[in-house]
Amino acid sequence: MYIGIDIGTSSVKSVLIGDDQAIVASASVPLEVSRPHSGWSEQNPGDWVSATFASLDELARTHPKEMSAVTGIGLSGQMHGATLLGADDKPLRPAILWNDVRSSAECAELEARCPTSRDIAGNIAMPGFTAPKLLWVKNNEPEVFAQVRKVLLPKDYVRLHLVGDYVSDMSDAAGTLWLDVKARAWSDALLAATHLTRDHMPWLVEGTDVSGRLKPDLAARFGMAGQPVVAGGGGDNAASAIGMGTVTPGAAFASLGTSGVLFVSNDRFSPNTHGAVHAFCHALPDTWHQMGVILSATDSLNWLSGLLKISASDLAGALGDKVTAPSPVLFLPYLSGERTPHNDAAVRGAFVGLAHQSDAATMTQAVLEGVAFAFADCLRVLGDAGTTVPRAAAIGGGSRSNVWLQIMANVLGVPLDVPRDGDFGGAFGAARLGLIAATGADPLSIATPPPTERTIDPEPALVAAYADRYARYRAFYPAVHAACA
Repeated sequence: MYIGIDIGTSSVKSVLIGDDQAIVASASVPLEVSRPHSGWSEQNPGDWVSATFASLDELARTHPKEMSAVTGIGLSGQMHGATLLGADDKPLRPAILWNDVRSSAECAELEARCPTSRDIAGNIAMPGFTAPKLLWVKNNEPEVFAQVRKVLLPKDYVRLHLVGDYVSDMSDAAGTLWLDVKARAWSDALLAATHLTRDHMPWLVEGTDVSGRLKPDLAARFGMAGQPVVAGGGGDNAASAIGMGTVTPGAAFASLGTSGVLFVSNDRFSPNTHGAVHAFCHALPDTWHQMGVILSATDSLNWLSGLLKISASDLAGALGDKVTAPSPVLFLPYLSGERTPHNDAAVRGAFVGLAHQSDAATMTQAVLEGVAFAFADCLRVLGDAGTTVPRAAAIGGGSRSNVWLQIMANVLGVPLDVPRDGDFGGAFGAARLGLIAATGADPLSIATPPPTERTIDPEPALVAAYADRYARYRAFYPAVHAACA
């Protein structure tokens, strides 16, 4: 038996799987986020540990026989969070999370201090990354910074409590902006730009490697017969890709969640910082991945739903399963700025072309298309980095809408495969990594894609029409950016 633990932002989820990778049980414990100031987002690191232990206690209560047979544990977690530890391994302040934007000024400072940062890290310095957060602490809380002995990511702080050692994996470490992503090693130059050294960092393993064994007292607490190995694990998107089987070169998924992610697996380091593409290590050895990230995917439809007082499912459902032509109205989905390809925190969304006859259906279609065009932006800049995406799996809440997937397929010009219902998220991917670490199994034989329930193919008659609308969509960004500056 194997366990996957996903330390998310809103909850910690643990899943229990067998040798056949079927999910036997799962348990979830909620987490709270603190927002003491505008743009700030923090959590108490101790809450991650207590929630993790509570989820494992629940599995031990409901499935004692299966828990006694656990031999491997994998970890997944929200990326980028800065957990600052003092000499006693206790947090010096609340963790600063991935969606905290207070360190915008420090991003420019970091890149000025290390002009080659984009070449080394493969990414633009953004407030979401860990390194700028440490510069902010140095600039604004110097008494805290002076006490920092270790900086850990969220899942690795939980790992410290599980195995008693400072360890991270390549995929999560790639999101710190301290990693030489091509070399898969800490960069002294990037660390020096934030007044840190390798002594402040955990040691690094691949996601499939053994990072330690569960402490004996915890193994006894959770009713385990032995001390399971704990795999290196992965950042949340990389772990989800392990769960989805997105591990071979060119394999991709499009996640229509609150935010949107176009994730592609690569056999080489393939950055495109000009297009604000994220280029990270994957959770498997000698594998990398790219991500285009949009900040408001289903959030855009949910915003319209709140405005019109009609549920998001009813808005999309009113369009039927297909549309016959692009909407006459364009929507730019920059409700909270945009990541890929613009790296523009100040820009905001817009409708263009509203008329007296524009109704709820017109606006809904425009929103669905606007999000699809934002994914097309991601696909375009991935192509600029030399990446070809012949097809993609469609996941996330938005993938339950047939009309949205048909619009996405027409705009992207690639087939979208909808997997059979199941749990393929970070916790499941982490469990797969735990299985690989415990058994030494070939990762490619374990991280296989789920069966496809159906495929949404592009409609040739509409692909050209959407290509024209996408060109118009792109033309409006400079004007909207200027208006928001």
